[in-house]
Formats: sequence, structure tokens, C-alpha cells
Amino acid sequence: MPKIKTNSGAKKRFTLTGTGKIKRKHAFHSHILTKKTKKQKRNLCHSTLVDTANIRQVKELLVMR
Repeated sequence: MPKIKTNSGAKKRFTLTGTGKIKRKHAFHSHILTKKTKKQKRNLCHSTLVDTANIRQVKELLVMR
């Protein structure tokens, strides 16, 4: 039986922390930044953790079973 491949898009978007949580970046910070306020852009540049409701889906994409 072949090995299950990791989703390539998820591999680039998510990273694991030392405690096993999944880290992600905020959306809406790549282009069309002129109409966004400084405060909005500043808050979008920080990374955050994946919400508990989505952890199972992300783990399936990353093949963490």
C-alpha cells in the first residue's frame, strides 16, 4: 500500500510549534494594502494558532495521524 502524501498547499501554509499546536498566518496581507489602515496591516502581520474547530481538518491535510 502506498504512503499517503501531504497536501502541498497545507505544507507551505502551516507550521508546528514545539508543543504540537499548529501555527498559521493571517489572510488579507499580501496585496491591495493601500486601502487598509496601518493598524489593520500591523495586526495582520503577526502569526496565530489554528482554531480548535479547524485543527482536525488541518491535521488531515498534513497527514498527522
